[in-house]
Amino acid sequence: MTKLKKNKMKTHKGLKKVLNVRQSGSISKSRQGVLHNTGKNSAARASSKKQGSSLNKSDLKRIKDLI
Repeated sequence: MTKLKKNKMKTHKGLKKVLNVRQSGSISKSRQGVLHNTGKNSAARASSKKQGSSLNKSDLKRIKDLI
């Protein structure tokens, strides 16, 4: 009898393009709504959106499997 191979998880390509893995292992993402139509936003809102954000620890393990 031959053993069946386990299915490998494929990388989620859309998620790979959005997230960045830092050297420490944490995952960062950029915020949405920064590229165009930003004239209506206040300066404080625009500058806070330019800063990235980190993922929640509850999502971290599930996301690492997909990357």
